[in-house]
Amino acid sequence: MRPLDNSGAAEQLASGLQMKDNRPPGASQQPAAAEVAETPGPGRCWQCGSSPCGSSAQQEAEKKAPCPGLGLFYTLLSAFFFSVGSLLVKKVQDIHAVEISAFRCVFQMLIIIPCLIYRKTGFIGPKSQRIFLLLRGVLGSIAMILLYYAFQATSLADATVITFSCPVFTSIFACIFLKEKYSPWDALFTAFTITGVILIVRPPFLFGSSAVEMEEDYSVHLKGTFAALAHAVFAAVTLVILRKMGKSVDYMLSIWYYVVAGLIECVTVLFALGEWSLPYCGLDRLFLILIGLCGLGGQVFLTKAIQIEKAGLVALMKTMDVVFAFIFQVIFFNNIPSWWTVGGSLCVVASSTGAAIRKWYQSSR
Repeated sequence: MRPLDNSGAAEQLASGLQMKDNRPPGASQQPAAAEVAETPGPGRCWQCGSSPCGSSAQQEAEKKAPCPGLGLFYTLLSAFFFSVGSLLVKKVQDIHAVEISAFRCVFQMLIIIPCLIYRKTGFIGPKSQRIFLLLRGVLGSIAMILLYYAFQATSLADATVITFSCPVFTSIFACIFLKEKYSPWDALFTAFTITGVILIVRPPFLFGSSAVEMEEDYSVHLKGTFAALAHAVFAAVTLVILRKMGKSVDYMLSIWYYVVAGLIECVTVLFALGEWSLPYCGLDRLFLILIGLCGLGGQVFLTKAIQIEKAGLVALMKTMDVVFAFIFQVIFFNNIPSWWTVGGSLCVVASSTGAAIRKWYQSSR
């Protein structure tokens, strides 16, 4: 039963006083006083007399509490959508990476605008969060451009795994700016992730040039490597900014800033480079549309995940991108990974699985 307001409490008090006046002259006055004392005051529950009602408050808290591991599940879905988008970017080779990013922003914008109108969140956001929204948009779109360039400059698998130095930067930035605890478990999972990345990439200075089989020119491969590493840094900062904003900003509004800033950046760079060109093939045009849709799906699930989960755990769970990347590379490019690659992938999967199990154990205690 809902708590009584002031008028309701006054009516109950008057009724109790009236019952007191109608008692026989020799009757005790204590029962009536007890009735008045037990009458709930303003803001108190008539059923249990507490303020606020303990049972209803507990039910409301349980209703709003997120399901244990839900943020990690959202991250897994985000990883799948991003991996499909990466595959399509690799398939489109005749269009510059910046132009692909621009098309993705346009398609996402066409979907985000109706969503913002329907949700009535506005297009600017809370005044106190606008600087974070702007930073999220600018840095996130830079990370997107760098990632697409890395996919085109080097192999799908190598570009994907290099970006997963991101958990290292994310944990460090979250510890510095968000004061999140950096536990020994976080260090262990991060070490597993880094080990897996090293085994998969097999840098020549550690394994020798004979251990690295490259089809591309080494200078191009090196550019792609640095682009992927820079993407990891910008993506880590973006994750920390999203965590800083939390649930105070609608996730659709966060993506809106991302696509607007990304479109402005892409158009500026394209005019500066003179690389603007329309796709010649109808299949490439379909791929561009699907890249936009997959990017939107990945952004939605990633933003939802980071709002309810620690930034470091989300970054670690995103290493499932590596697994999807190698599966797609085998299926669509007929590129069989070596045993070094298999070992690195197992390290990455072990890191993600350990993070998920630890989160589930902590939530169930």
